[in-house]
Amino acid sequence: MSQISRKGNGSTLRVLQYVVFSILILYWGRALFIPLSLALLISFVLYPFCNWLESHKVARFSAISVGLLMLLLLLSSVLWLLAHQLSMFLQELPVFKLKLSQLRLQLDADISNSWVNALFDKEEGLIGSVLAYIRVHVIPDLPNTLYQASISLVLAVLIPIYAGLILFYREVLVSFLYHIFPKSAERYIHEILPDVIITYYNFIKGMGLVYIIVGLLNSLGLFLLGVPNPLLFGFVASILTFVPYIGITIGALLPITISFIKYDSLFQPIGIIVVFVIVQILEANIIFPLAVSNMLKVNALVTLIVIIAGGILWGAAGMVIFLPFLAILKLIADRVEALKPVAILLGTREEL
Repeated sequence: MSQISRKGNGSTLRVLQYVVFSILILYWGRALFIPLSLALLISFVLYPFCNWLESHKVARFSAISVGLLMLLLLLSSVLWLLAHQLSMFLQELPVFKLKLSQLRLQLDADISNSWVNALFDKEEGLIGSVLAYIRVHVIPDLPNTLYQASISLVLAVLIPIYAGLILFYREVLVSFLYHIFPKSAERYIHEILPDVIITYYNFIKGMGLVYIIVGLLNSLGLFLLGVPNPLLFGFVASILTFVPYIGITIGALLPITISFIKYDSLFQPIGIIVVFVIVQILEANIIFPLAVSNMLKVNALVTLIVIIAGGILWGAAGMVIFLPFLAILKLIADRVEALKPVAILLGTREEL
């Protein structure tokens, strides 16, 4: 009995060592792993299209170049649309500043001066404290921020290069997998790897459709309520829905605040809450099940834990990158009998 106990403790300790070692590798190697992870995900998405072009006698290099160019054009179009909406929003900032000034005058008339001073006093008020913090901490750190931004720009250039090279040398990478895993795992690699790539491609395509439909519904509701720049706020809220429960709340705060300042009424803020709640109900019960297979649905608890862990290890990039790899892990766990406990842990109640 004591021997079994020692073996169990030894295996548990070994697993913990692997976990700690993996976390340290992910953290200290994030400058390399972040762009490589993004490139790998992009290559998964582009592989079916590139493979289709190659099956129609298009050279591999040309097929990869066309796929990357189309993806770049799509992302550029989305960024241009959001930037255009943002520029229109910035043009309306003077109006919001005027409304804020009027609101302050109203506060002066309605509540005691001590509360107003606590917020607006230039030296001791909340806003004054924020400005002082920016002057002391943010501005001196600006050169380092610009340096980090330049590094991010270089990585943004490297990501499509990495993705293209992964697609170009994909047979080499698959052969590497065959050699590092035992013979007993070859069947899984041969059967699961193509299935995972195709299923993940369909998953990403479905999620893109979900974001577009939810963004359009959000934007339509905001437009009918008279909220300025509805496309910007509608699609930002749509993208933030990848964070369960919290994302939609954050996405709703800005249009609620802007509409309250502009119209000085509770009708628009309440209307925005109603619109987002209705759209969320439609997304959870109709849009997502139709666009994305339920077998890739991961429960909210694990999703939030992974988002927080990704933020701790890789910052904002990790919050986005870890979720697709969680979906890939769910795909693999569903197909490998030995990983059945992992599939159950990641899955939803409907899958039990």
